[in-house]
Amino acid sequence: MGKITVVGLGPGAAGNLSLETMELLQSGAQVLLRTAVHPTVAELEKRGIQFTSCDKFYEQGKSFEEVYDKITEHVLQLAAQGDVVYAVPGSPLVAERTVVLLRREGRKLGMEVIIKPAMSFLDLAYVELGIDPIAGLRIVDAQDLGAVAEAGNYPLMITQVYSKLVASDLKLGLMEALEDDYEIYFLRNLGLPDEECRCIKLYELDRQQHIDHLTSIFVPPLLDSEDMVLPQQDVQTDTEFIDEQSYADVDIQPLVDVMKALREPDGCPWDREQTHASIRSNMIEEVYEFLEAVDSDDIAGMREELGDVLMQVVFHAQIEEEAGRFDLQEVIDEVTDKLIRRHPHVFGDVDVQNSDEVLRNWEQIKKQEKTERTHVLDGVSQGLPSLLRAYKLQGKAAKVGFDWDCKEKVWDKVQEETEEFMAALREGDKKAAEAELGDLLFAIVNYARHNKIEPETALNGTNNRFSSRFNYVEEQVQKSGRSWDNFSLAELDEFWEEAKKYEKTISKKNKK
Repeated sequence: MGKITVVGLGPGAAGNLSLETMELLQSGAQVLLRTAVHPTVAELEKRGIQFTSCDKFYEQGKSFEEVYDKITEHVLQLAAQGDVVYAVPGSPLVAERTVVLLRREGRKLGMEVIIKPAMSFLDLAYVELGIDPIAGLRIVDAQDLGAVAEAGNYPLMITQVYSKLVASDLKLGLMEALEDDYEIYFLRNLGLPDEECRCIKLYELDRQQHIDHLTSIFVPPLLDSEDMVLPQQDVQTDTEFIDEQSYADVDIQPLVDVMKALREPDGCPWDREQTHASIRSNMIEEVYEFLEAVDSDDIAGMREELGDVLMQVVFHAQIEEEAGRFDLQEVIDEVTDKLIRRHPHVFGDVDVQNSDEVLRNWEQIKKQEKTERTHVLDGVSQGLPSLLRAYKLQGKAAKVGFDWDCKEKVWDKVQEETEEFMAALREGDKKAAEAELGDLLFAIVNYARHNKIEPETALNGTNNRFSSRFNYVEEQVQKSGRSWDNFSLAELDEFWEEAKKYEKTISKKNKK
């Protein structure tokens, strides 16, 4: 049994193919195209890449579902004989029903299905239309009459408008929700020399001269449509379409799309079963892994772990969107509004002299926002790690003047609590000793706070260093061929000191 590698041929121009995709197409594995009716195919032929296509199934099928089922069955049959590179137009993860079916059926057969990323026509459409998909863009098939009936409620991209007959049916469906002269955007051959991105009236949709498999329609929303930055019919450059206040160069939509696919009925069984509670610890774990990368000054690690943290945010938002309570866009909008509100010295007319004034303003604004908080310590979550919670409780109390006036007095308190803890131990009172140990830790946290050291991060760093050094000691014991029992503590401590020296060497190299 072979494996199936799914690649995308991109939106049109051969130059949009990734190097990895081209290498796979030239790898010698059997190449199967969903359709040979695609501009990139000419480049494949020019390079001598041998392939077959599934176009015959379009002629035989009575419906698209039947066609997709037949294609899926054909790909699986070929893969049973050896590796297959299955190429689809655009991106495998955007509007590709056969890919969804292949993943589902391949899982049942125990067959490996690998999806490779590719550029979608959407990437080009975002630029041509000057829109940011994070504003709530919905992407649907022209046959999805339910979604078409909701046109005007949100930005809507309609794909698979592959013939005048489909365009006519689509026009009639859109007219149920919109006025006949409503302005929509006709998109075709994006990325090619003869690309089209034109504003037309809805009633003109099926009268366009060229309508084929590379045609899509964008329908702006009725609400706030005046605020959208869209191209004029005679404008050719894309740089003028992008609002300088937007962040269109950061595209979170691919991650959102993948998470939606994982949670779909035919997606990943594990991802579908998860709840906020079941993945609660994952969020904490990913944050700590990011902090570990920060402590190690591991740039690649920080990039990777931030991605994992972001994935957790998207995961939780997707769960809520499915429940109909809120979605990721609301999360982003709320935190954006909050940042603007709490920085009146940047987005308003408030003057500040230093960071201390910024923090005071921040707290005053928070008080105005959080009217449900009637006590000073409200807002410090009981779910926080204990050291971090102690740190925040002390900080809250300090803001109303309940704090030591100098670090020396805090240290005196640490020594006092140490003596009380030792006395409880000497008396053999375990319950009292536990309480005194808590008081001692609380006092140490307070001393750390007065020295502007966050204790949770400090202890986490120590845990990481201990783990790394102990692993080194264990490696040396294993290399020696002797058991742990045959080593004295002094010998083990020598390994420990070697590990510390090695750490310092690595740290110096990283700084260089």
